[in-house]
Amino acid sequence: MAQRILIVDDDPVQRRLLEEAVKRFGYRSKSCVDGREALEILTGSAQSEIDLVILDLMMPEVDGFQVLKETREAKNAVPVIVQTANGSIETVIEAMRAGAQDFVVKPSRPERLQVSITNLLKVATLEGELTRIRKHSEGTLTFDNIVTRSEPMDRVLRLGERAASSNIPILIEGESGVGKELIARAIQGSSERRSKPFVTVNCGAIPDHLVESILFGHEKGAFTGAVDRHIGKFQEANGGTLFLDEVGELPLEVQVKLLRALQEGEVDPVGARKPVKVDFRLISATNRRLIDQVKEGKFREDLYYRLNVFPIWIPPLRDRSEDIPELTRHFLARFAAEESKPQVAGITSDTVNMLKSYDWPGNIRQLENAVFRAVVLCDGPSLTCDDFPQIAQATDTPMSYAAVTSVGNKEPQADVYSSSLSVASKWEEQQDEQFLHVEAVSAFDAEQPPFGYMRSLDGEGHVRTLTAVEEEMIRTAISHYGGRMTEVAKRLGIGRSTLYRKLKEYGLEETPENKAAH
Repeated sequence: MAQRILIVDDDPVQRRLLEEAVKRFGYRSKSCVDGREALEILTGSAQSEIDLVILDLMMPEVDGFQVLKETREAKNAVPVIVQTANGSIETVIEAMRAGAQDFVVKPSRPERLQVSITNLLKVATLEGELTRIRKHSEGTLTFDNIVTRSEPMDRVLRLGERAASSNIPILIEGESGVGKELIARAIQGSSERRSKPFVTVNCGAIPDHLVESILFGHEKGAFTGAVDRHIGKFQEANGGTLFLDEVGELPLEVQVKLLRALQEGEVDPVGARKPVKVDFRLISATNRRLIDQVKEGKFREDLYYRLNVFPIWIPPLRDRSEDIPELTRHFLARFAAEESKPQVAGITSDTVNMLKSYDWPGNIRQLENAVFRAVVLCDGPSLTCDDFPQIAQATDTPMSYAAVTSVGNKEPQADVYSSSLSVASKWEEQQDEQFLHVEAVSAFDAEQPPFGYMRSLDGEGHVRTLTAVEEEMIRTAISHYGGRMTEVAKRLGIGRSTLYRKLKEYGLEETPENKAAH
């Protein structure tokens, strides 16, 4: 979903011009006829739906300066572009002091307005990312810092906010990559334990023989190799939150000690003479259904009910596609800054639609990595379908041949052209078998001949035209060389520009071979 821009102007002609310009830039618009209506939006519950404001300064009753003042008093940091026919230095200074980020003089050129909108939206995203990073490191991340606009996630956030007000054990369930740790950190950042330790343990990454020592600690000399005393994760989290990721991977013998720690508020370090009291908030997470593991005897039933006091289920990304555009812009701004590519500032609407149509089995983690790769590949001002070759291939989205060849030069060929290579391989495996039966094939058979053999006669027994033979030869070459257009042109003895022209003439852009190559 495109970002929404609020247009505030009492001039109906100016409003319509701005609405058309904003739509042409690829954004959505919402209009207000006066400052009072704008304040109802910018200071009310709908303020989160607005990404930027274009504000007229000179309006009757409530002018632009009043709108700016009350918007900032309401702690709404939405970027604001002010515009007026009076472009004096004093007016500019006063508007900037009131909280505006940019200033344009009526009538403004569309190009000037587009640059301002693009820059402010990008800066706002970067500022939001910096705030999230700072709060993440300080342990003060809250639910307001989570990027989402979907109803399923709204329910998750509401549950998290309720859980944050108590010390109740929480079990977060959901597929890998949906953001379980992020929700856990937001719960801590919204609770009384904010700024206290937040200790994360990936239970599935710890060897079985070290789990007990890492979680509960050990005394010096407790076992061979214990040359020093070790403080366990429970003691590290004292006063704060312990997050056990993939808790279903814990061995059964360790589950007994975890149950005791929850019930008694104390842990038994390996080799210690007496237990140690700890004050911690436990949040567990799993990408499996623990109740199924209980039925299979792989997880203790009593521990399951102790952990599952307040369950929270996070839906996969495919069930909340409304979040994909917002998350994509969030990752885009971050990676464009990290990779020193400030020119990459947007994403085309057809690319957004392609991303929303994909299932994302790896969820948000996969989307993040895909955007990172796209930013590295992108050479233009906006991300396009060509910058997501694997997603485009999975969704059957057409790509340019230039993108195919450029990707082929930047990464292993099999990664991009696996489908076409698989097709060619199957043809070659069948070639010998088909050759044995070639005499039985009628000269008038219109079916596709075995790979490597071309028909000389058509279905009516006449010699085929040179155009038909040439088209079939190009199809065969594309399939045989896995869509590598440079190699295809070389083997056919023609230039690449000639090859592309013939592809267009024969309508081969959408052939199965080309789709597989893409």
